[in-house]
Amino acid sequence: MNLVFATSAFAPLALGFFGLGTGYLIYGPEELFHWPKRNESVDKSTGVWGIWLPGFCQFVTGIILFVGMTWFQVFKDAPLYMAALAFSAYGIHWFALGFNRWQGVDPRTNAGMSVAYTIISVLGIVVFFSVGDWPVGLLFVGLTLIYISDFFHSIGQAWGERSLGLWHLVTGLWLMYLTFATGLNFSLGMKLPL
Repeated sequence: MNLVFATSAFAPLALGFFGLGTGYLIYGPEELFHWPKRNESVDKSTGVWGIWLPGFCQFVTGIILFVGMTWFQVFKDAPLYMAALAFSAYGIHWFALGFNRWQGVDPRTNAGMSVAYTIISVLGIVVFFSVGDWPVGLLFVGLTLIYISDFFHSIGQAWGERSLGLWHLVTGLWLMYLTFATGLNFSLGMKLPL
């Protein structure tokens, strides 16, 4: 017996955008303005937020997209494959970032991670600008700038942390726009750029 499911126009993109954007808006002020000042209590708090908002929301989004594309074929838009890859990979990476922050471990090991995530971010730029999806392409430009900054922060460059905070805040605000646009487009049939 072969089950066939209807194509869905409702990919869970807003959940992933919202989770990542919230994480960036939590981490950004700490990195850019040193507010709140880091201590064990703040690290535990931001660690928990990192695991649950950007980590869990993106991971769930990525898994739903992958399962929907591969097992049930309810999502047919090919660029969603890149979205599934990015949401899954970034979600898993936020589990590690959040846990490491919560535990207060040495962030220098993020240097290698930031190289890999710069590469996947550039891949996202190529995919989404190639298909004419400039709003999501801009998101990946922000992600690329975040991971380049994170590399320099990880190797001890003082300006790297502030640069990381700036790009976290700018990209976090863009993610809030993408969340808003996705919610209105899917719920009310609006046509905001997305």
